[in-house]
Amino acid sequence: MMFLELLPFMFVIEKINEHSNFLTNMTLGYNIYENYLNARMTSDAVIDLVSGGQKTVPNYSCVGQNKLLAVLEGADSEISNQISTVLSIYKMPQLHPFLRNFQLYVNYTEGIYFDENGDMAMDFDIVNWVATPNQSIIRVKVGSVERHAAEEIKFSIDQDVIVWPSWFNETQRASRCTESCPPGFTKLMKEGEALCCYDCSPCGEGTISTQEDASHCHKCPENQYPNKIRDQCVPKHITFLSHEEPLGISLNILTLFFVLITTFVLGIFIKYFDTPVVKANNRDLSYLLLISLLLSFLSSFLFIGEPREVTCLLRQTAFSIIFSVAVSSVLAKTVTVVVAFMASQPGSRMRKWLGKSLANFIVFSCSSIQVGICTLWLGISPPFPDSDMHSQTEEIVLQCNEGSVAMFYAALGYMGFLAAVCFTVAFLARKLPGAFNEAKLITFSMLVFCSVWVSFVPSYLSTKGKYMVAVQVFSILASSVGLLGCIFLPKCYIIILRPQLNTKEHLMLK
Repeated sequence: MMFLELLPFMFVIEKINEHSNFLTNMTLGYNIYENYLNARMTSDAVIDLVSGGQKTVPNYSCVGQNKLLAVLEGADSEISNQISTVLSIYKMPQLHPFLRNFQLYVNYTEGIYFDENGDMAMDFDIVNWVATPNQSIIRVKVGSVERHAAEEIKFSIDQDVIVWPSWFNETQRASRCTESCPPGFTKLMKEGEALCCYDCSPCGEGTISTQEDASHCHKCPENQYPNKIRDQCVPKHITFLSHEEPLGISLNILTLFFVLITTFVLGIFIKYFDTPVVKANNRDLSYLLLISLLLSFLSSFLFIGEPREVTCLLRQTAFSIIFSVAVSSVLAKTVTVVVAFMASQPGSRMRKWLGKSLANFIVFSCSSIQVGICTLWLGISPPFPDSDMHSQTEEIVLQCNEGSVAMFYAALGYMGFLAAVCFTVAFLARKLPGAFNEAKLITFSMLVFCSVWVSFVPSYLSTKGKYMVAVQVFSILASSVGLLGCIFLPKCYIIILRPQLNTKEHLMLK
């Protein structure tokens, strides 16, 4: 440090001591040390300074009255670190706490301000040191920091007048043993090697990193998902089984076709209501079964389209009740066949069970149980519209939450129980005489019905999103077609194409 650079410091100390109102009953002094830019001499000087200046005794001050308030140094960074290391042991500041919130006026400047933290609140010039070819240094003002008696700091710099060294724009060799990890990757430290040596690991499923050399990856929000290179999150698109997409259109066309077929069959049975084929085995049950099948086809429309509160409440309950009525009607038909055969035997007491009362009781009682299950379901935990953000990576699936999964499988299980009972009774009655051969048709129809719904459960559980809805719609259509085709199409064939067989005598001969 040059002597001329010390003069302002010495002058300020002298002016402070001259004004007694600054430091009452206190006089500032100073010791100046030259370290010759040598680290060892710097350490000796610092120890000498904190020891009092006479004897170098660490952790002991030999001068009792003089108190070291602060240390000002102008060394380079390496030596400055040594000074800071020693002084930090003694918790030595740069300015003492009493040098706060006062102003000092001297002859060569407008004033020196110290804020409440003891920092000098002055305006500063930002200077660019430019080296000339003859090794001299020129100081060029390129900006300023203005905080003179002001709470806010105003910083300004003119980039155009800055002279950069020639080496500044040269490509610098990276001080590490690996390339930077690009976005979409995270640093994976190598065990036993330096911190600058690491591997790049791609971000895991559902996570991204947006910066180079990211220390970790973070998850995307629930309504977003990572792009292919996993450096940003993109919004998920909303999906559901809509009427406009190919799958929804196909199911709608199939449903309408089967509705028309069922309506046509029902019209045939109404037109030929007084013929033996229609009257055989309880005409009213045939009408009830056809209406139930028609409604089951129509219930498929509740599953297609955007889930809403009304459709979510109706789709599963309506499907369960309608199918229970249909299966109950088939069960009543089967029981009627068995009772009719048993009543035809001499001395049988089953004749009192013949008639519509037994069939009506079976349909009403079996359907009422399903109605009770669905009513309890709606009362405890009804279905509601919901969105599934996790089953599909890039989609938000709008769906109906069943509310209570247990009640859903209870309703489905009861319907399966009815189908199993109906199939068992029809199977046992399949070898009855020809006049009662409708049991064979019922056996085959319930075999198709049970096969569809047994395969439905694993298919339903293994699919996700809108395809779960498509599986259930397909199962509804397939099982309803099985009942319609196996029970009614043979009768329609006789009524329309073989009317000569539609006589009482022919049925009795069979």
